Amino acid sequence: MSVHTERPLRWEVHEEYLDEAAFRWSQWEKSLDSPDYVLAEVSELEEALAAHVDGLVLGGERVARRLLEPALAEDEPERIVAAALALLGGETPSGSAAVFTALRQARPPVSAAFQRALELATPQSIPADLPSLLKEESTPELLALVLDTLGVQGLATAPLCSPFFTHPNPQVAAAALRAAGSMRLPLDPGVLRRALGSVEPMLRDASIVAGLLGGHRDAWLACQAVAGSRAPSSRLPLLLLAMGGDERDMKRLLELLSDESLRPDVLWALGFSGRVAAAEACLELMRQASVAALSGEAFSAITGLRIEGQYAAERQEPEAEELVPLEQEDLDADLVPRPEDSLPLPQVDAVASWWKEARSGMDARNRYLSGQLFTPRVLLDALSSAPMRRRHALALELALRSRGAFHVQTCAFVERQVSALQRARSATPSTFSRPFAEGLHS
Repeated sequence: MSVHTERPLRWEVHEEYLDEAAFRWSQWEKSLDSPDYVLAEVSELEEALAAHVDGLVLGGERVARRLLEPALAEDEPERIVAAALALLGGETPSGSAAVFTALRQARPPVSAAFQRALELATPQSIPADLPSLLKEESTPELLALVLDTLGVQGLATAPLCSPFFTHPNPQVAAAALRAAGSMRLPLDPGVLRRALGSVEPMLRDASIVAGLLGGHRDAWLACQAVAGSRAPSSRLPLLLLAMGGDERDMKRLLELLSDESLRPDVLWALGFSGRVAAAEACLELMRQASVAALSGEAFSAITGLRIEGQYAAERQEPEAEELVPLEQEDLDADLVPRPEDSLPLPQVDAVASWWKEARSGMDARNRYLSGQLFTPRVLLDALSSAPMRRRHALALELALRSRGAFHVQTCAFVERQVSALQRARSATPSTFSRPFAEGLHS
């Protein structure tokens, strides 16, 4: 009688797969907000990540038990995401069950790693019991995680979301509104107005976007009011005002450039306005070192001039600083590099010379995107070719213009993004040709 024996596994190989998958995911995740990558380059990073995750999946149940499930209990987000992706991508339901069990026990900040894995997985692999966490005595962080995940995966429903629109925790209420907006669920005008009046920026912003997706005029009025109040943490309202506002709104944004505390966020917004007046304001601000790179980025986004070659200035290496005594050091300072830190510095005189010639070919009454007259097709082209850092805002405009008919999830795997873009390209341009601030109802 023959005895069945399992094929021996080379554990060091699968351990390397897990380490490499964690590292590759970290690289890929950072690229999503980078000014130096475009979608095609991110796809190449993604292929390397997928290869190592597939290697873990092919290891089967033994690799899942010995390597992947223990990794879920670690405190390294990169390894949690890699292990969870492999478990969710397997063919056995035990992998999904293991992720669900570990998620219930996880606490912030590592629970965010589970959320990313669930957002990146296919909808079919999401644990069937995930919505049940909304009915338990879950923490606010877990409630928000579940609601956001259901929204991203297209699994949110009115019965699941509605009870949380008025939740006392703004993080939970904001997540419920984001999920409702992504699924185009109906919103009670009274509930929306209360959320729009919140002093918590996360809840206010979520309600503005959900309201605009639902065509509510109150959301646009709230957006204008926040932008005009010079309130801190108003990056999103400023952006929306630049993308959907009229000449009066543009004038308001340009006036806000005088406020140093708001200037970085206003410059970010102006880059999506596409207006000649905004480009000229950015050109002036290129001479201020603190915002030179941001000004150059916004100018480039409007005019199409790439800040490189003769139009880019060399970065000065920072001088060595004297060591600060430990008792004077700011131990809470954020030392993690920001995406904008790698933006090129403009060579202002060269850019000004170029603009002197190019300016005559652009009409101050029109809106431009990378030097092209703004049209629905140009917007879709930009979503395929623009720097990753800028695609999140472009995808938001597409969603708002189409009243939620077309969502390009710019933090999803590339295949899902490409599929969403193809659906939008197959639609008639009139589906999202009207500015999202038009046709709103009370």
